[in-house]
Amino acid sequence: MKRKRIVRKIYELREEWKYDFYECVQDIAEHPVVLRMKLYPHHGTTNCYKHCMNVAYYNYQWCRFFHLDAKSAARGAMLHDLFLYDWHTHAAKTGDKFHGLTHPKTALKNAEKFFELNKIEKDIIYSHMWPVTLFRFPKTKEGFITTLTDKYCGACESSKRRRRKKRREK
Repeated sequence: MKRKRIVRKIYELREEWKYDFYECVQDIAEHPVVLRMKLYPHHGTTNCYKHCMNVAYYNYQWCRFFHLDAKSAARGAMLHDLFLYDWHTHAAKTGDKFHGLTHPKTALKNAEKFFELNKIEKDIIYSHMWPVTLFRFPKTKEGFITTLTDKYCGACESSKRRRRKKRREK
């Protein structure tokens, strides 16, 4: 019985927090440069904008649950992949074969051009690829949560593509 109450409370909080979340990221989510992320495929059938929105949403939920800076976590996550190119074709066009290692720096540089970022938001953008970027360990709890959330969302988005492909083959 206690478990049911806890689960119900979590669902109530998530419903309540959904509207608070969008207020935190609205100016970023509606910015013309950020909207350009919709043009670039990312994981599976998900575009870069949708991926960032997914990561931002879950980041907000987790950080709010743990009484961390949920607003900064959501805003940083919304910008974490603001590299503005199709990474699937980037290496062939530029010779940069290390997108996984280099794009956090590019995303941070782009984000700083258009938004005023705090320490947590910068940490999230710069370190979100850890442990791939071995020496860019997150310095904040929100940054660490982002590394987990980003991997979770990426895995879900990629597996969604595989499930659809298998269904079409049957």
